[in-house]
Amino acid sequence: MNTDFNRVVSRLCGVAVCAALLTSTAIAREKENPLESARQVKTDVAGLKVPAQILVDVWGIPHIYAGNEHDVFFLQGFNAARDRLWQIDLWRKRGLGLLAKDFGLAYAEQDKALRLFLYRGDMNAEWAAYGPKAKTYAEAFVAGINAYVADVRAGKRPLPIEFRIAGTMPEPWAADDVVRIRSHGLTRNVASEVKRSLVACAAGLEADRFRVKLEPTWTTKVPDGLDPCSVPKAVLAAYDLATRPVAFSQPKDRHAALAHDPDKYLTEADQQRDTIGSNNWVIAPSRTATGRPILANDPHREHSVPSLRYIVGLNAPGLSVIGAGEPALPGISIGHNGTIAFGLTIFNVDQEDLYVYELNPQNPNQYRYGNGWEDMRVVHEKEQVKGEADRDLELKFTRHGPVIFADEANKRAFAVRSIWFEPGTSAYFGSSDYMTAKDWNGFLAAMRRWGAPSENQVYADTRGNIGWVAAGKTPRRANYDGLMPVPGDGRYEWQGFLSLDDLPKAYQPKRGFLATANQMNLPADYPVSERKVGFEWADGARWQRIVEVLGANSKVTLADAMDLQNDDTAMLGRRLVKLLQPLSSDDANVKKGLELLKPWDARDAADSAAAAVFEVWIANHLGPVLLKTTAPKAADMIAPEASSISAIVAYLESPDAALGSDLAAARDQVLRDSLGAAVADVAGKLGPDPSTWRWGRLHVAKFDHALIPLADKATATQLSVGPLAFGGAANVPRAATYRRADYQLISGASFRMVLDVGNWDASRTINTPGQSGDPFSGHYRDLAPLWATGQYVPLLYSRAAVEAATAEAITLTPR
Repeated sequence: MNTDFNRVVSRLCGVAVCAALLTSTAIAREKENPLESARQVKTDVAGLKVPAQILVDVWGIPHIYAGNEHDVFFLQGFNAARDRLWQIDLWRKRGLGLLAKDFGLAYAEQDKALRLFLYRGDMNAEWAAYGPKAKTYAEAFVAGINAYVADVRAGKRPLPIEFRIAGTMPEPWAADDVVRIRSHGLTRNVASEVKRSLVACAAGLEADRFRVKLEPTWTTKVPDGLDPCSVPKAVLAAYDLATRPVAFSQPKDRHAALAHDPDKYLTEADQQRDTIGSNNWVIAPSRTATGRPILANDPHREHSVPSLRYIVGLNAPGLSVIGAGEPALPGISIGHNGTIAFGLTIFNVDQEDLYVYELNPQNPNQYRYGNGWEDMRVVHEKEQVKGEADRDLELKFTRHGPVIFADEANKRAFAVRSIWFEPGTSAYFGSSDYMTAKDWNGFLAAMRRWGAPSENQVYADTRGNIGWVAAGKTPRRANYDGLMPVPGDGRYEWQGFLSLDDLPKAYQPKRGFLATANQMNLPADYPVSERKVGFEWADGARWQRIVEVLGANSKVTLADAMDLQNDDTAMLGRRLVKLLQPLSSDDANVKKGLELLKPWDARDAADSAAAAVFEVWIANHLGPVLLKTTAPKAADMIAPEASSISAIVAYLESPDAALGSDLAAARDQVLRDSLGAAVADVAGKLGPDPSTWRWGRLHVAKFDHALIPLADKATATQLSVGPLAFGGAANVPRAATYRRADYQLISGASFRMVLDVGNWDASRTINTPGQSGDPFSGHYRDLAPLWATGQYVPLLYSRAAVEAATAEAITLTPR
């Protein structure tokens, strides 16, 4: 029995699972053919060129072995359909605006909104933007999906239960579908532009400092020609529909489920600064216990079942990569190829603007541009609607982008300009270019073509080199900063895009490691006025804790890296607790809050009573109390947002005259009043006895499939995973953002990866709740308990290690 493998497994899983796994792998290793212990499946596939194999390991990770490049991407598509057909089929239908065809008239407006954001440019330029093999990869991938879909439609393979619940069938793909869809990409600051306008109208632009802290230090102003009060609160209704997930409900509830609530939408969009992000770091050999680089990445996105990401190994002559990507795209975006390793987090480039137009009173399809009127481009498309006659969709576009709102009474229109409408900006598809690079220069060459989303890409290779590069299509704004809507009359235009050389990067840093966590990481001497990359970043708390831990450890192990990904230390908590230290109170609730928080170690642990009080305090009480004192006219717009906590903490540390003449007394009163309210709130939820309070009683992970509202009771139970008690929060390394209404997890690190660069089989990973999209597969939910307790599974790379851990061997032959 391989003792190294045993130690890996023992570190990673529970006793019962380990015992079974070690026994099975021992037997497998002792056999002449270790695959004999795996379940054997044989199938023929139309379109496959030569025989191939998919080895699914005991954790549900498929490792594809093909005889040529076409077949490996063909089988990646085939396998994605085998494991995640409902998810990828809905991805396509949503992205192309084809929902009403399957789900009825209620989805017609969402279809219209989605079609506004499709790429409609030159497809030759689009494919060329991703590198020389992008189109052939996509064509093979789509052919694999279609081979599986054809068999399902012909009754040769089973129809997944989700289609039976929804009453639909999967549809075939075209290669262009993969890249034309843009609305699955991460959005930027257009919602913040609208919110800033609403705040400026209600309370003056100065009040917006409580909503978001601008970095680097920057003072914005209302653009010439813009009346902030002219921006309607509901201006982004179509944008919301185009970028939200598909919601299902019973017919009686459908209108409410699909309605646009501007207050809710704007609040949730603001929260994404901290909730939609990631951590990554890379450590040089000089600072690791192994003498090899370590690369770690845990991207933070909305939690879902199936998981957003899918781990896969792709092997063919000249190609061997493993890691995670999005199941509807070929290749991987986070992982390694045996020579280099790569991982990403969002680098917060401002990639979109909202334009405001004056309409011609005589012609609503003309808008003022320069000294005259310019025609909108009007496109008519047919939309199929289940149970209804086809509808005509009228889509309007200005020179900047799609018209998303028309204010007919005031003769105004609003359009979004986004990098999505430029070639090469299909989200994450550019990873098909860099995943085969063999050195830093090759990696940078691919990064020069990278469009979206804008990323902090970290790099390591087997020669011991490490690096970081910020990449993404970055508008050059010469005479404005992108922080508010602007008139669309020609005064505010993008002057092309910054090049990769205009963005920061680092290679072989002296301190021996690099880390990013969506924080503002432009160098101190960066020419911000000339290159207005962006001013709205995630709070630096996650990054500060990561750097604190890495800087104190000169011999980092893989276990250390895994522990850091699950670290729940709240740097913002430390800062607020420091402000509480001099306080006292006779109020019972305030007194109890101070007793819990003053000695608190600032860890958002699942078993911590203090963490429960702290998170309830900052989520729903501290902001509202402060804003009612300092900016009452903006309080209802700003105070409830969890994302504003960064700006609020900074203000409390350095208050100004907005708090009155006695700053210290006023601040202390805000702290007492809000903390007392938070303690009362926790008592109402968890009972009067603080000894029973636990953050994990409030903060739970539950994965509910979108189709649960349409399923019968028994099936709905099968579609759900959890609840699981969970530590962490939005602004700690163990990112775990919650709904403020009930503290249930909504986003965070569903996928984590720690790579031992060069000793690849020692690398670790986790996905949640499981790899499979089939609710009746063991791999639908098997990884969730490991994920919730900070455990990992091996990310195996060598063929021998994969074979030893194979649970299912699928042999595929050409039909």
